[in-house]
Amino acid sequence: MNTVHSSMARQGLSRPRDGRILGGVCAGMARRFGLDPWITRLIFAATLIVIPGSQILIYPILWILMPSE
Repeated sequence: MNTVHSSMARQGLSRPRDGRILGGVCAGMARRFGLDPWITRLIFAATLIVIPGSQILIYPILWILMPSE
């Protein structure tokens, strides 16, 4: 698990302490790709509508794998 955390941290994927709503996954993804966190949250919600259920599996997995700051 430490290798996954360090790999994601090297890539710039980490859950920030500020700006979290639930787990910080969308905020971390937004920071990594230079987007506003609300845009990533809207994209997440839109894909939940288009492909129901997939994000319910993806979000908790990313929450576990992405290291916190």
